[in-house]
Amino acid sequence: MATIVGGIATSHTPTIGFALDAKKQQDPVWAPIFAGYEPVRQWLAAKQPDVLFFIYNDHITSFFFDHYSHFALGVGARYWVADEGGGARKLPPIAGHPALARHVATGLTADEFDLSFFQEKGLDHGCFSPLSLLWPHEEKWPGAIVPLQVGVLQLPIPSAKRCFKLGRALRKAIESFPEDIKVAIVGTGGLSHQIQGERAGFNNTPWDMEFLDLLEKDPEKLTGITIAEYAEKGGMEGSEVIMWLVMRGALAPKVKKLHQAYYLPSMTPIATVIYENDSTESDTESAAAYRQRIQHEWKGVEKLPGTYPFTLERSVKAYRLNSFLHSLLQPERRKRFLEEPEGLFEEAKLSEPERAMLRARDWRALIQYGAIFFLLEKLGAVVGTTNLHIYAAMRGQSLEDFLKTRNTQVLYSVAAQK
Repeated sequence: MATIVGGIATSHTPTIGFALDAKKQQDPVWAPIFAGYEPVRQWLAAKQPDVLFFIYNDHITSFFFDHYSHFALGVGARYWVADEGGGARKLPPIAGHPALARHVATGLTADEFDLSFFQEKGLDHGCFSPLSLLWPHEEKWPGAIVPLQVGVLQLPIPSAKRCFKLGRALRKAIESFPEDIKVAIVGTGGLSHQIQGERAGFNNTPWDMEFLDLLEKDPEKLTGITIAEYAEKGGMEGSEVIMWLVMRGALAPKVKKLHQAYYLPSMTPIATVIYENDSTESDTESAAAYRQRIQHEWKGVEKLPGTYPFTLERSVKAYRLNSFLHSLLQPERRKRFLEEPEGLFEEAKLSEPERAMLRARDWRALIQYGAIFFLLEKLGAVVGTTNLHIYAAMRGQSLEDFLKTRNTQVLYSVAAQK
């Protein structure tokens, strides 16, 4: 069973990454940053968590307003440093933990949290700025992460109460994960700061101290504060501290604070805190009962004959193939696919089995492998095959025999009609 070894609260200002990359450890202006992180590094080295569950927000780097979610869970196998405009930091990619992410996704969905899911995205300073001071990474990182991106930049954003409740649900999900791994919860953002408008440069250290005290001793009191009040007390961008409540909610009602540091060099306070559980919380629902409950909606779907549910596991496995098929929405890619498919296959780094299925237009094999049908019908449109041809092939029938099972004999596809 998975164990939560504790929680970390940390700022995620790009200042942290800049100080490290510029080797400012001995500079008197920057040294307090490193001093604040050193106890956290030592704690992580002692606890040796396998996974950091990393709660952060993207700063309009890998996510944009064409699709902006409150809670986006990373379910992929690896993440890299995003380029935020001036080149990506020279840090190695870090592994994800898809199995834990899938379990958490199932649990939170069963507890009625609406999630979106992402993979194959770079993570910006919201994640890698603090992470680069938390874990050594000369050649590779010592563990994996599961990132949870919280949409706190476009109103309406989740309430403090919603974030705390998500943390409580997250605790149950992680602690019921059947593998014997150790997990640390990391909440990032804050503390008080504002970086926009005439109020840019606003800070409120007394409020920061009050928030930290309540976060430790009475986090539920923080759930009654509105987003507008958080913005008034801590600055508009300072309201992102609601992400710390996800971390705190995932811990026991009573915690022991092992470390706290606070330093305000410029625009944003740089704070670090370590909590460990200091109480036990009995739950009438056992881990086994929880796992059974969260699978209730899906139980039996895997037994349906000739049916291949598009699960997160299949999505991660076949991401490269589905991404290739999705790229055929671009006219120039369609043209190249029809004229020189092998070059496109090579650019997309498709495996030989994936290439063979595409060459053969093996619709059944593609769906069994993990391609989602709604991309196969787009491939059909590209190569001049109707949906009915694809349906028949998946059933192992001729088109003529398949049409005998239909009420009408029409043929159609998603291709534009000329």
